[in-house]
Amino acid sequence: MNVTHSFNARPAMDGDGVNIRRVADFNLQRFDPYLMIDELKSNDEQDFIGGFPPHPHRGIETFTYILKGGFEHKDQLGNIKAIRSGDAQWMSTGSGVIHSEMPLTDNNEGLHGFQIWINMPAKDKMRPAQYQDTAGKAVPQIENSTGAVLKALAGQWTFAEHAEYVDGLLPDLAANGAIADVTLASQGVAELALSQHQTVNLYLYQGELSYQDKAGKETLATAGQLLILDSQTLLTLKATTAGAGFLLLAGTKISEKIVHHGPFVMNTQAEINQAISDYQQGKFGQIA
Repeated sequence: MNVTHSFNARPAMDGDGVNIRRVADFNLQRFDPYLMIDELKSNDEQDFIGGFPPHPHRGIETFTYILKGGFEHKDQLGNIKAIRSGDAQWMSTGSGVIHSEMPLTDNNEGLHGFQIWINMPAKDKMRPAQYQDTAGKAVPQIENSTGAVLKALAGQWTFAEHAEYVDGLLPDLAANGAIADVTLASQGVAELALSQHQTVNLYLYQGELSYQDKAGKETLATAGQLLILDSQTLLTLKATTAGAGFLLLAGTKISEKIVHHGPFVMNTQAEINQAISDYQQGKFGQIA
C-alpha cells in the first residue's frame, strides 16, 4: 500500500478527566472529511469513570464505536441508549445537539472505544440533528481466504477478491463516509480496492502492519498510528506475527475552509460566535 502521511496519536484528556489518545487535524484538514479520532482504552475505571457530561456540538457528525465496555448516551432529542461492545452510533449534530456519554454502571471489564469527528459540508451544517445506532443488531461482515475479517460499520465494503459487497447499518454519513473495522491474524493479508473514495485513512489500534515507505524501505506501523493511504492504488494490508486490528475511514473530500472552536466546527468565525451565543441562550435545548 502507498502511505502518503503517518501521524501518531497523542495522550489527551477530555470530558470529566477521561484519558484518551487523539489524532486531529483541524488546520490542514489532511484527513478530510474526517477531523479527529479519539481512542479510549483502559482497564482502570479511573481513566474514564467521569465520562462526558452534557455538552453541545454544531456543524459536525460524531461516530462512536465500542470494542469493549460501554456508554449510555442521552441527548436533547430524547434519545437514551446503551452503546455496548460491537455497537456503533452516528449523530449528525447539524444546527445543534446537547448530549452526554457516561460509562455504564454494569461495566466492570474496562473500556475500549473510539469517537470519530466527521466534517459536514457548509450547506448541511444548520440542518436538523439526526441520530442512529446499531445497538442490538449484528454488524454485517465478510472474511477473505486468509482469515481477515472486515466488519462494515458504515457504507459499502468488500475485499478485492470478492464480487459481492456488504452494506453497513449506518449509510448516511456526511461526504459519503464509510467506516470499517478490520482484523488480521498473525501474518494475515487483506487486499481492498477503494478507488471510488478520494480519502482513505487507516487507524491502527492493535498489532502491527508492514509496508514500504516512499523510499521503498520496509516500515512498521504500530498501534496508535493513523496512516493516510493512496486510495487510487490497490491496498495490500499485511500484518506481522503480532496480527493487526484497524479502522478504515473512507469518503469524499469536502475541501471547505473551517473554523474550529471546542465542540463547534463551522466555516466562519461569525458562525462560531453565533453557535456560542445560541448555546449560551439555551437555544440548543436541554437533556430531559
